[in-house]
Amino acid sequence: MLFLLLIIPIIGSLFILTIDANSFNSQVRMRTIAITTSLINFFISIFLWLEFDANTTQFQFVSEFDYLTFGHLNLGIDGISLYFVLLTTFITPIAIISNAYNINSNLKFFLISFLILETLQLALFLVLDLLLFYIFFESVLPILFIIIIVYGSGEFRFRSANLFFLYTLFGSLFMLLAILQIFNLAGTTDFQLLSLIDINLDSQKLLWLAFFLAFAIKTPLWPFTGWLYRAHADSPLAGSILLAATILKFATYGYIRILINLLPDATNYFGPLVQTIAIITLIYASLATIVQQDTKTLIAYSSIAHMSVVILGLFSNTIQGIEGAILLALAHGFVSPALFICVGGVIYERTGTRVIKYIRGLASYMPVFTILFFIFTLCNTGIPLSLNFLGEQLALIGIWEINPIISALGATGIVLSACYSIYLYNRISYGTYSPNMNNVIILDITRREFIILISLLIPTILLGIFPNVILDSLHISVSSLLYNL
Repeated sequence: MLFLLLIIPIIGSLFILTIDANSFNSQVRMRTIAITTSLINFFISIFLWLEFDANTTQFQFVSEFDYLTFGHLNLGIDGISLYFVLLTTFITPIAIISNAYNINSNLKFFLISFLILETLQLALFLVLDLLLFYIFFESVLPILFIIIIVYGSGEFRFRSANLFFLYTLFGSLFMLLAILQIFNLAGTTDFQLLSLIDINLDSQKLLWLAFFLAFAIKTPLWPFTGWLYRAHADSPLAGSILLAATILKFATYGYIRILINLLPDATNYFGPLVQTIAIITLIYASLATIVQQDTKTLIAYSSIAHMSVVILGLFSNTIQGIEGAILLALAHGFVSPALFICVGGVIYERTGTRVIKYIRGLASYMPVFTILFFIFTLCNTGIPLSLNFLGEQLALIGIWEINPIISALGATGIVLSACYSIYLYNRISYGTYSPNMNNVIILDITRREFIILISLLIPTILLGIFPNVILDSLHISVSSLLYNL
């Protein structure tokens, strides 16, 4: 079953590859195949969720494959990786639908790229081998690098793509060295076998620092935040959606699967350091967000601030904190893409600008969009009845049990997020109509845009009201993590 999740996007890519891309009808067929393929994968992941046994800590639906006579692919899913798989299969069709209809040149490469990215992302969350985790962690880099250059906007997209590539590649080299050292110590890179091996604290500290550097860059944490807002600002809309929803979750999953699970003593030792870095990142990113004038850059900085709260929860050494961090990571995977669609898709396509001071008075011309934008803005601030609220509260309550001062500083992010979110919404939605848009025809959102935004809003609200749908499956897996820690 898990192998199907990986192979179906590849099959869809092969079908698209055989289509002649010169005619209009062929573009329609390619879009249809890409969207249908990604939706099939989503329905398969829903079936896995329904069949998942939440009463065990063991990996389920385990599949093993030999390849090239010397390789071994071992796939499995547990209560933690399950929701990252669901998020990936849910976001991929949304990313394709949101951007594929605006691209006419090189559409075939665009669609194939995102289907292959889905396979690579799913493989990262499904593999049970540390070396394969590294391979799939790095595998998305060249594709996203090309996507930013070919389909991105702005004269600085080459610099943005280079920074994204070099930052992540630099950190991952240390992770590779750590994996080789683990193999030297344990003789295996299998997650299940490594969890049974006791590594002394001094070795754990060095290995932990190597992994943490790679994950800190990917999160990103201060001082490695420079690549993210540039990558968001210059990438196409679908690229920003994937970056916000799933690519940033690579680090979240890595913290859980490797640092907390395999190196628990070093994680406990370095916990105060990580909490301090997370607080610095949170305050820095929140203050930087308030002064931004580019809408996509503003949402990108807000992503950094929210991921800092995720880190606080993960390193709280409490059930509430870790479960809250996972909930907030999932909520961020819904709300942040929705805001990118609002500012980088709907508004940008109609006004041709992302500069806040050039956009005003949209509520008069786009009432339906303004309502949806307002709801997502409130969700981004962590309003009650949203999944963001539960995630932030549980993460901060978890860290409160360890260090009330860190928790109080982390709570400042709630106030600051309200400042920059309401500031953005108020500036572009109300006031007199901007004279810079006198010659621009402003129409309300289309049916396609409405369906995309509603699809992201429904899980944000429903899971915020009924969080036990997720927590019941998470509890045993998180409890086993804390037992190791």
